[in-house]
Amino acid sequence: MGWSDWTGDIEVEPSIYAADFSRLGTQLEQLVEAGCRVFHFDVGDGHFIPEITVGPIVLSSISPLVRAWGARLDCHLMVAEPEKHFEAVARAGGDSVTFHAEVCDEPARTVARARELGLGVGVAFNPETPVEEGARAAEGADLALCMSIHPGYSGQAFMPGARERIARLRDLLPPDVRVQVDGGVNGETIRTARDAGADLLVAGSAVFWNDDPGAAYRTLVEAARG
Repeated sequence: MGWSDWTGDIEVEPSIYAADFSRLGTQLEQLVEAGCRVFHFDVGDGHFIPEITVGPIVLSSISPLVRAWGARLDCHLMVAEPEKHFEAVARAGGDSVTFHAEVCDEPARTVARARELGLGVGVAFNPETPVEEGARAAEGADLALCMSIHPGYSGQAFMPGARERIARLRDLLPPDVRVQVDGGVNGETIRTARDAGADLLVAGSAVFWNDDPGAAYRTLVEAARG
């Protein structure tokens, strides 16, 4: 099974990095009950990005719950040597890994390694990276992630120029490769990202920084579908 089995034509992915970790299980269950099928799980190493975030230990604690609920975990590795972490992610119950083009000299080899471990795979690229370079790096992957912020922390604004970059990426990729956007996705920007061609829409603070994450999630889904 892979992305075509896990997802519909549009998916809003709540970014767990923005969750209240004192109530993580409860919040995830609320989101599944609201219809969520894919969660975004950010991993930062303090090198590729300044922040150190959650890792395989947290992933292993939530993956049995998420799987039992019929949902999936999409792991975004904001790390300097992503391939070294693939096996740990797979053991901890991750379903897919996304690595950054900026830290990978041979993306095709890295994509192949993820496949060997039974993982879905995506390739991300930062706002400073040319879209054409990101699209080339994503050859053979399930998705390409166009960052609409500088990666590292939640609550940043959707960057000017992101819409054009998403649209250009969609034009460059084969139809079966998904376009994901991450950063500043909220009720005011989600339709912009969707209209530009993104169909996997990562939202952190717009979901979790609300009293009712499930209701916030449903509002975003409705906005994405127009």
